[in-house]
Amino acid sequence: MSESNRVEFPGHDGGLLAARLDTPVFRPHAWALFAHCFSCSKDIYAAREITAALVEQGIGVLRFDFTGLGNSEGDFSNTNFTTNVQDLVAAAKWLEQAHGGPQLLIGHSLGGAAVIVAAHDIPQVKAVVTIGAPSDAAHVIKAIRTHVEQIEDEGEAEVQLAGRPFVLKRQFLEDVRGAKVTEAVAALRRPLLVMHAPLDETVGIENATALFVAARHPKSFISLDKADHLLTSPGDAQRAGKLIAVWAEPYVFDAGAAMPVQETGGTRDVVVSETGRGKFENAVVIGDYVSIADEPIDVGGGGRGPDPYEYVAAGLGACTSMTLRMYAERKGWPLERVSVSITHSKDYVDDCLHCEEGRKIDVFDRAITIEGNLNADQRARMMEIADKCPVHQTLEAGGHVRTVETPTKST
Repeated sequence: MSESNRVEFPGHDGGLLAARLDTPVFRPHAWALFAHCFSCSKDIYAAREITAALVEQGIGVLRFDFTGLGNSEGDFSNTNFTTNVQDLVAAAKWLEQAHGGPQLLIGHSLGGAAVIVAAHDIPQVKAVVTIGAPSDAAHVIKAIRTHVEQIEDEGEAEVQLAGRPFVLKRQFLEDVRGAKVTEAVAALRRPLLVMHAPLDETVGIENATALFVAARHPKSFISLDKADHLLTSPGDAQRAGKLIAVWAEPYVFDAGAAMPVQETGGTRDVVVSETGRGKFENAVVIGDYVSIADEPIDVGGGGRGPDPYEYVAAGLGACTSMTLRMYAERKGWPLERVSVSITHSKDYVDDCLHCEEGRKIDVFDRAITIEGNLNADQRARMMEIADKCPVHQTLEAGGHVRTVETPTKST
């Protein structure tokens, strides 16, 4: 479960920039600032999906429309690469005042070049990620090459970008030609992750090579395989977001925040809420831990997480393993490792004492692997102890569910 709120703040020229602040239900482990591609918006598919993946991993994200784009104020024809960088710095100042971030900058396409340059003016940034970014801001001129002569001669021209009309002026060409992206990446002095698709037909893979070679360590490269420039294929943007979160963790997460620890015994409330993505997807929140529950694609779900019965099976498996570990340690037996495999099905069971005749019941088939130098008697006893697992006993005995309706927050 996450929250997505509309916010706004002044950009480089004082005009209000429209933004979305996406956060997990608990305190974020880190904050990221996302810069969208040239002439795009904060709501482009890639931006939404990457943000959702980051939020799932506990990273809050601010994404906004550059001046003159999307729902932001201003005249796009008066903007350029430099004003985009200035908008990023303004966004970072707002995020710092509101939440103490950003620790992570992420930029897509020309936004990737912009975050490299902007990082020099955002001291709290600890790491930078580029996705399909050009190594030279002037690369964007290729998208308007048939209008360059008109812009040079007449001072401006209307161009079509992604099927929409935009006015570009001579100052835009002059500005992108003067941008020094490779020099900025060489002096970045922060960990850099370069993500690029080898088959990107908009910004060639040679741009990733130039950025990576110019950067100093620590630096990493991740190939986006067969993805297109805008990451439009299902799963590509989501996968990129997950990879970013894993890569960024050691650089940007608060110490100890990424792996919350339960120090005392007792149970915690389990809160399950619809995420709003897909028909069945739910966020499962237990303390500071968040996971996803979903149904398989073939029954109408999105397949983004385990289904409810798989969570039940996981509880049985974990409880079994923990119970055996505690028993072996108490006995001083040389148990090295326990693995438990659970399969759920519905079947007829002849020896079920409380079942209606002819009715199928839930069956959990459990296979236990016990590693270690235990003798036959010890192994037999361990199998007996497995049945003492509290979750096992609850499933066999049957529990009782008490249900009440709680009022919504608005009532």
